[in-house]
Amino acid sequence: MTQVFIALGANLGRPAQQLRRACELLAWLPFTKLIRVSSFYRSPAMGYADQPDFINAVVMLETGLAANELLESMFAIEGINGRTRSFRNAPRTLDLDLLLFGDETIHHDGLTVPHPRLQERAFVLRPLLEIAPDIVIPGLGPAKDYLPGITGQAIDFYED
Repeated sequence: MTQVFIALGANLGRPAQQLRRACELLAWLPFTKLIRVSSFYRSPAMGYADQPDFINAVVMLETGLAANELLESMFAIEGINGRTRSFRNAPRTLDLDLLLFGDETIHHDGLTVPHPRLQERAFVLRPLLEIAPDIVIPGLGPAKDYLPGITGQAIDFYED
């Protein structure tokens, strides 16, 4: 079993409900167990700014799936939730990003792990550190060392 971390985000429809449903669907994947779910956070959109705020979280799973199998399952879960890819940084009903896959570094088949820029984004780093305070990003070091670089980014706990 491999310990993995996935970022979840949504800003269309009912984002918090969609994140909860995604957690359920991830937990139902074969050879996979949901271990932890972070709090939900609200953050403004990055890139294309003319859209609603995002609700974000990070989950920890243990899985026997290969990275590419997990990625395909994540795409299917996005599709179940009505995800369309109209343009870069577009509003979305659900976005799932594979952040870490054990201590592996992967660069192939449209998959890069660790996820690029995860250490530069408060909406990813804060929930990741909430559920795994001592996590090490392969090739970069302890994730907590990157907290000073995100202090200026707006992010708040979200409760619905």
